[in-house]
Amino acid sequence: MQPAPLTRLSDEEGMFRDSVRDFARERIAPHVRSMDEAGVFRQDLLAELFEMGLMAVDLPEEYGGQGGTFFQTILAIEGLAEVDPAAAVIVDVQNTLFNNAILRWANEEQKRRWLPRAAASAVASYALSEAGSGSDAFALATRAVPADAQQDGGDFVLSGRKLWITNAAEASLFLVFATVNPEAGYKGITAFLIERDTPGFAIGKKEDKLGIRASSTCELIFDGCRVPRANVIGEVGKGYKVAIETLNEGRIGIGAQMTGLAQGALDHALAYSRQRKQFGLPIAEFQGVQFELAEMAVDVEAARLLTYNAARLRDAGCPFVTEAAMAKYFASQVAERVASRAIEVLGGVGFTRDYPVEKLYRDAKIGRIYEGTSNMQRLTIAKQILQR
Repeated sequence: MQPAPLTRLSDEEGMFRDSVRDFARERIAPHVRSMDEAGVFRQDLLAELFEMGLMAVDLPEEYGGQGGTFFQTILAIEGLAEVDPAAAVIVDVQNTLFNNAILRWANEEQKRRWLPRAAASAVASYALSEAGSGSDAFALATRAVPADAQQDGGDFVLSGRKLWITNAAEASLFLVFATVNPEAGYKGITAFLIERDTPGFAIGKKEDKLGIRASSTCELIFDGCRVPRANVIGEVGKGYKVAIETLNEGRIGIGAQMTGLAQGALDHALAYSRQRKQFGLPIAEFQGVQFELAEMAVDVEAARLLTYNAARLRDAGCPFVTEAAMAKYFASQVAERVASRAIEVLGGVGFTRDYPVEKLYRDAKIGRIYEGTSNMQRLTIAKQILQR
């Protein structure tokens, strides 16, 4: 029996959420504009994310993590996104994609080798996408072939390119998916842990993006990159399971990103409506503005409840695939809609870079695209509900 969604936070959860929000407002907010313009996330702030434990929220303490819950990870992502969605993306990928994949699929030696680094100082990246594989996630061209065809259990050599890889400019650990047997289709996909200084591996072009600009997105190049078999995560040919299960959790993280973004946009609209005067009154006194703010608030709360419910189900060990897809699909719509309405509440100044809402509007667009487009979420939801 699935538990009812828990909308109230415990005292511990509330304190944790508030600490993240305070950190984001005090330390990150002053630098959001400059980081967006430069397209670079400050190294000192990155170090503070590690110091705060935000890069390993639900990682067990034995591996250097905070020993928290997945739900607390979602609270951290949401709280950061209220101020800067780019910061939330960095934390999201580290926690929901990399840490969770290694924790679930790696053997004990691998966990003790890499997870403490990911908790303490090593930014991690998750490399699945390619030029020819987006929604068709397993149409991978990157090959992993045995270094010695006569030696069973030997090293692999990777060749190919990955595109649109988040955190790549800063990362030192990469979870990379390649095919060992193209004829086997998705059953040829294998997951590898590759370190930045591995010979034959290089970071390529950094993308110049519309939004979340301080979060790096780069090409990865593999040219005869030799990887020990000891770096295979899970089993050879079972990488598709690693990817699918990890991305299901990642979608809840995107839901949190988009919910936090929408909350940030709403907060800016509320603050401006109270101080901006027209016809001798704050515009918050006018019913037309009030209705806009009310609808924005309803959207944000609905996105939050969908996201929290999916995260609670995941922590409870209940099925959550449908709920994760719903959270990502709806929250990404809400983020774009609320950020757009916030610009309209601010009027002309909302269209300028003097106020943060134009950035939030730019940041929102990616929510419908990465970690599964809105169309793919619709397909997942439809498939799940038709099987009931």
